[in-house]
Amino acid sequence: MTNSFVIHLPDTGLALDPEPLDPAQIVSGAPEVTGQVLWESADGRQLRGIWQITPGVVTDTEADELFVVISGRATIEIAGGPVLEVGPGDAAVLREGDRTTWTVHETLRKAYALTLPAGD
Repeated sequence: MTNSFVIHLPDTGLALDPEPLDPAQIVSGAPEVTGQVLWESADGRQLRGIWQITPGVVTDTEADELFVVISGRATIEIAGGPVLEVGPGDAAVLREGDRTTWTVHETLRKAYALTLPAGD
């Protein structure tokens, strides 16, 4: 989308596309990820969108991201850093290179603003 817009984020009827996890990322359970990019910069480095994950435990290496939890709950353990407990209404910042373990207690939906490193 290139125009200004508004979207009601809690709406569970919003169509999200499957984003299959690398099986190596799954620690336990059978989490499924879906999402939708709502806006992308011309160079592809800035993304704004919605992301959702069902319960389970997964690992990830993060990009620079600000997100706001719309629904659900998770514990995010950052290697060598804090443990973040997130739920509806919480805003969180993750730094590029953070190695994380996400324990998703209830299906988590978030709105995000992501910055990818140059060259990706």
